[in-house]
Amino acid sequence: MNMNNHSCHEEHGSPGMGGHGSAEEFLKRFWIVTFLLIPLTFLNEKVLGFFNLPAYDFYKYLSFIIATIIFFFSFIFFKHARMEIKTGKYGMMTLVSMAVLAGYLFSALSTFWSELDVEFYLEISTLIWVLLFGHYLEAKSGKAAGNALDEIAKLLPKKAHLLENGKEREISIEELKKNDIVLVKVGEKVPADGIILKGKGFFDESLISGESKPVSKKEGYEVVAGSVLLNSAITLKIRRVGEHSTVGQIKNLIRKAQMTKPRSQQIADRAAAILTFVAGATAILTLLIWTIIVGKPLVFGLTLAITVLVIACPHALGLAIPTVTTIATKLALKNGFFIKDLSKIESIRKASYVIFDKTGTLTEGKFGLNKIESYGKYSEREILKIAASLEKLSSHVLAGSIVERAEKEGIILEEVSEFKNIPGKGIEGKIDEKKYFLGKMNDNKENGDDIYTEIYLLSENEKIGKFSLSDRIKAESGASIERLHSMGLEVVMLTGDNERVAKNVAKELKIDRFFANVMPEDKYSYVKKMQKDGSIVIMVGDGVNDAPALTQADVGIAIGSGTDVAVESGDIVLMNNNPEDVAKLVLLSKKVYEKMIQNLIWALGYNIVAIPAAAGVFAFSGFFLKPEFGALIMSLSTVVVVVNALSLKRLKL
Repeated sequence: MNMNNHSCHEEHGSPGMGGHGSAEEFLKRFWIVTFLLIPLTFLNEKVLGFFNLPAYDFYKYLSFIIATIIFFFSFIFFKHARMEIKTGKYGMMTLVSMAVLAGYLFSALSTFWSELDVEFYLEISTLIWVLLFGHYLEAKSGKAAGNALDEIAKLLPKKAHLLENGKEREISIEELKKNDIVLVKVGEKVPADGIILKGKGFFDESLISGESKPVSKKEGYEVVAGSVLLNSAITLKIRRVGEHSTVGQIKNLIRKAQMTKPRSQQIADRAAAILTFVAGATAILTLLIWTIIVGKPLVFGLTLAITVLVIACPHALGLAIPTVTTIATKLALKNGFFIKDLSKIESIRKASYVIFDKTGTLTEGKFGLNKIESYGKYSEREILKIAASLEKLSSHVLAGSIVERAEKEGIILEEVSEFKNIPGKGIEGKIDEKKYFLGKMNDNKENGDDIYTEIYLLSENEKIGKFSLSDRIKAESGASIERLHSMGLEVVMLTGDNERVAKNVAKELKIDRFFANVMPEDKYSYVKKMQKDGSIVIMVGDGVNDAPALTQADVGIAIGSGTDVAVESGDIVLMNNNPEDVAKLVLLSKKVYEKMIQNLIWALGYNIVAIPAAAGVFAFSGFFLKPEFGALIMSLSTVVVVVNALSLKRLKL
């Protein structure tokens, strides 16, 4: 699989190699080189000496032939070094190629020119072997995110049962169109987003949303492409196909995420580019100082110079961040969230405040109608009829419970003209040429139970009635806020509800601060206020009326519904309507950042110590770092960063 989408190394000049070949390709090359290294090892003079075996003169020619074959397997590095040089983005491949080429040419020259008599065949071949294995590890760990697109594609079935004129016909899902009617049988995956026309059943949505518990759905309910029907059979009307479907939107989110980089990756990229020049300059200086100034033989100077190039190979630096971010991407996907911009990982870690929208985020957003009060000549039934007639045209969360009650009581609703939605206030419209308003009242001085949200029905000149509705707090909200507090974050709540309702919810959930009676269009100004002193703010909302606030926040987290995940205003999309996922995301960001910094410190720290050692700085104490040990230390540093990154897989969110 081509990994270009994974980390865009080519485009961004990253020192890694994840974008240059598949894990399978590197593994194949690695095994061939491994096989060739066995005879090369036993042709090496030092190895033969260790086992007290004779070294014949023709061994060096055999070594030359085997090393040359291995050298050809390093051409993939030269190919990409050429691209780095061509684009002026010097990095890991340039340095690797310099080290491999210098070592091979020096050894080949030594084979046919007895004056030199120093060969690096085994060391350079070992370096190629280590590099191939390192790139295999990177590509393998990167595959988690890199082939996320393939994994998403697997969520969908290949065929669908199209119903036409009562007859069933099997078609490929590419042929599906909006408004098609399809049959989904027991155990099958839903082929596209749609609404159940007939039947009911339990759906496993775990692959889409991360929610492990099967969800019960019946006629009129939306179902998501890729969810598995566990019992019964249903007839489905297709609503969204292709890039507009849930799976299509997820693919777009992953593509966008793969084009972003955390700030620490940009640091690693710059460091690798600088390191290329530092290593090249150090190698030249090492050669000149030891041969011209100190007066050592040319072979001695060349040996140290090549050791510098070998040990300076920024392989660990190239892998330090990509291995962490790819595993983080997989962990995020498994837990039902999509990080659209990886650079936000640092911002989440440093956040001081998490601001939650209340309705539908901390609460269920499904209001139950508790009480109807009449203020005059209208009966409760008449008040309900007028309100439900208006609300049937509204998409507000309060609308459903009022319309549902009217339907239960068998009330026939009236036609409404001149319907108008007034954001943050309510709705209005005409019934039989009489104008009505349903919504909040700014001068609300009514006494009432703290748990109720109250809305009023008014005509042009009188108050007609009042509806008291309640919204349940989500079971996970308390646990989320508790976890956020334990991580040192302050929790703030914004709501359009009145002060009493907001205070009650804030008290129950132990929220630090709340702001009530906030209009949707004003939410962003509250976010701005919290940012005034330089604090980093996370905003969590539903991504519709919270869009300005999500955009204004340092990190915007949009709670997805599982059927509409591509919320453009959010940096991160949570597939579940579960506030506890916010705490999981903060924990993931902290752990990911920790691993990034650990890897950067190791990769940079190793080079800071190893390059001077290779150049002979510690010669006064009789210490010289040989090329073979340079290759070994370089490979160990690579293993350290990869193993450290892979340990992230064990993280339980």
